[in-house]
Amino acid sequence: MTLPSTRDWIFSIKTFVAAMLALYIALASELPRPYWAMATVYIVSNPFVGATTSKALYRALGTLLGAAVSVLLVPPLVEMPFVLSLASALWIGVMLYLAMTDRTARSYVFLLAGYSLALIALPTVNAPEGIFDVAITRSEEIILGITCGAVVNSIVFPSKLAPVLGERTAAWFRDAAVYARETLAGRTAEKASTDSRQRMATMINSLEFLLSQLSYDGTRPDIVLQARELRARMSLLLPIISALSDPLRSLLAEPTREAATMRDVVERLSVWIEDTRRKPGSHADSTVRLVARELREEIASLEPPRETLEHWHAALLSTVLWRLKFMVDIWEDCVTLQHAISVDETRSWAPQFRHWRIGVVKPYFDYGMMLFSTLSTVLAVLVGSVLWIETGWVDGAGGVSLGAVACCFFAALDDPAPQVFRFFIASSISIVVAGVYLFVVLPNIHTFEMVVVAFAVPFICIGTLIPNPKFSQTAGVVAFSTATFISLQSAYEANFETFLNGNLSAEVGLLFAYLWVRVTRPFGAELSARRLTRSSWNDLVLAASPHALATQREMAARMLDRLLQLLPRLASTDAPDRLHPQVETFRDMRVGLNVLDLQVEREIADPRLHAAIDDVLVGVRAHFERCVEHNTRQIPPHSLLEAIDAALDRSIEPAARGEPAKVMHTLISLRLATFPDTPPPTSLRVAASPA
Repeated sequence: MTLPSTRDWIFSIKTFVAAMLALYIALASELPRPYWAMATVYIVSNPFVGATTSKALYRALGTLLGAAVSVLLVPPLVEMPFVLSLASALWIGVMLYLAMTDRTARSYVFLLAGYSLALIALPTVNAPEGIFDVAITRSEEIILGITCGAVVNSIVFPSKLAPVLGERTAAWFRDAAVYARETLAGRTAEKASTDSRQRMATMINSLEFLLSQLSYDGTRPDIVLQARELRARMSLLLPIISALSDPLRSLLAEPTREAATMRDVVERLSVWIEDTRRKPGSHADSTVRLVARELREEIASLEPPRETLEHWHAALLSTVLWRLKFMVDIWEDCVTLQHAISVDETRSWAPQFRHWRIGVVKPYFDYGMMLFSTLSTVLAVLVGSVLWIETGWVDGAGGVSLGAVACCFFAALDDPAPQVFRFFIASSISIVVAGVYLFVVLPNIHTFEMVVVAFAVPFICIGTLIPNPKFSQTAGVVAFSTATFISLQSAYEANFETFLNGNLSAEVGLLFAYLWVRVTRPFGAELSARRLTRSSWNDLVLAASPHALATQREMAARMLDRLLQLLPRLASTDAPDRLHPQVETFRDMRVGLNVLDLQVEREIADPRLHAAIDDVLVGVRAHFERCVEHNTRQIPPHSLLEAIDAALDRSIEPAARGEPAKVMHTLISLRLATFPDTPPPTSLRVAASPA
């Protein structure tokens, strides 16, 4: 275990100071539950100013919304506890669903608005006349904690998010270089390649949330825009490298002069990528652009004469060179963007990689799974409420509230049970710590200064673990729960029976939440992966159907976003290259993007090619319709291969005349993605490569 860094200690001390400030103001203001102000500081605090500020703002809005709905629901429904429970559960479900449809920091508004209702409304059913006062004071206490946490974090040694963005992109560059090297070497299913792909996808996904907080960090708007451009190109690099694997492997498999030359180019490209990834941003833009320009010139010099494209090797070489240029362009963009963000923020940036798919963001949501997760949470709250009402347990509301919080927190996970159980364990630890303080330490303390001294060591030590991703969740729950369970007020009022009964309710609620998600959501990532794969087949059917360009751009963005969600869910296996889950997933992605490219190119291609291209699209559509119908991957039919070869044969002539060869390149890429181990087309097969 790595010991906490200096930055971790500074963060923990700042958070403790903010918590004690919030507690002091709450006590001085005679708020009924001052401990909520202290606990809130540990909920909203983050090592970085932008994250703390955004979380504080959204938590305040969510709390106020939840409090307002509590005031509206409790008085008219208090005499109908089952109806109140149903209304509360439905509200929590609607807010949870909205939170899951927003992958930015803004989702916190909906999440808080949901479970704040459970925290405010349910414990007041025995005294509904005080709901307005409870809602007001709870909002005041929470907003006080939010304000103290945000102000102290912004003033005392503020830590910006921009350096973290640099660190995370540097880690991504390392994995991207490994993935590029392994792909260029033809090792697409080796462990190093699959692991790097998974880490790249996970990193890109995490950057989406981080970028939503960047504007709260005082970062200039143009830097935020460049950061989004960087993430967009980081996302596209995965399929671009993958698209190069098939034609490059086919070209290098033959002992030809082109293959030998290509190995030299690939080696030089690998060296450039490795060199720029070691310290991304440390290379001057001029150096990066110079080497990139030299690589592009070398790639252009290897382009075979147009009249030789009727030969398979020449057509394949041209396709590889086309894909290599894409790779050089987008890697140059990634490196220079990282430099503009992390090293020289005054430098203007101009893109090198330009494509019709760039600039569109279309997230993919599995609405079916989101609805199922929401309904599971709604039923958990409803069943918990019924058990509480039927048993007549006065303090049972606390258990329902905390169970609702746990279910909401982890509803978006494929398998929430382990995280809910950690929540339960952390809460149990908090009860023990709170009991020691409440019945052993605090009876001997009579001033606020002594309270600060007594709290300092444990809370500061726990706070150092919050910045560590491995322990942040558990440490945060322990800090928040301990502050809550101690229930510190202006006068010492400790009753062991009340303490035990109230906290036992919380533990029962968390245990119920754990058992509930274990029973209702036992599927794990495997089900999500299958649903994502089936959804990708449905989109491939749509991709092969006529659509407007704007729709095609959105479809491509949705395919890419789904791929980034699917990759971390696919475990590495020992399956052969063709059957490896990640390889098959990337093949689907390549087929989809090539089909969309073919749709775009059809509009500007020679009209004599339209019928042949349409036959290919019909074949692709029919193939994936069968995959969807049988709910399993099908072997592509030979008729599709014949349609691709016929279209490829017709695309050679205009390419040989000097017209754009994009249709030919796309058809070759589509053929290799769909039929990776199939011999070249008979019409293009040659005994030797052209001179």
